Amino acid sequence: MADNLVDNFDVVDLLTGLTDRCVRVLGVSAAGVMLAQESAELRLVASSSETMQVVELFELQADEGPCLEAFRTGERVSHENLRSGSGRWPRFSVIALEAGFKSVFALPLRLRERTIGALNLFSIEEDPMDERDVMVARGFADLATISVLQHGAAAEAQRVSEQLTHALTSRIVIEQAKGVVSERARIDMTQAFDRLRSFARSHHLRLTDVAQSAIDGTLDPSVWVPTSPAPD
Repeated sequence: MADNLVDNFDVVDLLTGLTDRCVRVLGVSAAGVMLAQESAELRLVASSSETMQVVELFELQADEGPCLEAFRTGERVSHENLRSGSGRWPRFSVIALEAGFKSVFALPLRLRERTIGALNLFSIEEDPMDERDVMVARGFADLATISVLQHGAAAEAQRVSEQLTHALTSRIVIEQAKGVVSERARIDMTQAFDRLRSFARSHHLRLTDVAQSAIDGTLDPSVWVPTSPAPD
């Protein structure tokens, strides 16, 4: 939360770190965060893995799934075991199961009466989370909500809306940069993102700025060094 008090606060980096912590602390297989645009349409902002990202993008395209339900109702979507082509989200379930996920859980990013997004938690197991872990997940969701909103608390509501829009725009830039690094360094998208993020942190730069430099071709050449193939 202290990160949102500094001038170069990067909401995408913060939320990506939060999804990583959800996986490590809660024992889930993947986590993702969606935020709402001013039009109340959700957009993916952060995820713990490329597989998770693909599934959540399909969730938006299919207009069904746990994250959308949590956002629209403002209520927790309890543990749900997925069944291909059936249940609450038949089309979404097919894609999630193909990706290896068997169960889902979602929480709204909500402060009082305002819901700004949702946190999705996926698992390759069918066993539900312990209720103590659910409480921790709720804490993570609250942390994400407060961090995003607190950053714009000193400004008018329009600035908060601009902050959310900036986060969504930043994600597009980062996705493009991942593709550039992946192609030039001959690594997969996950490794490309790790390189961008590591470079940003080690040089005390904003992740979005580093991503833009990658797209512009002005990023430090060391990032492009191809990964050596493993010895036979």
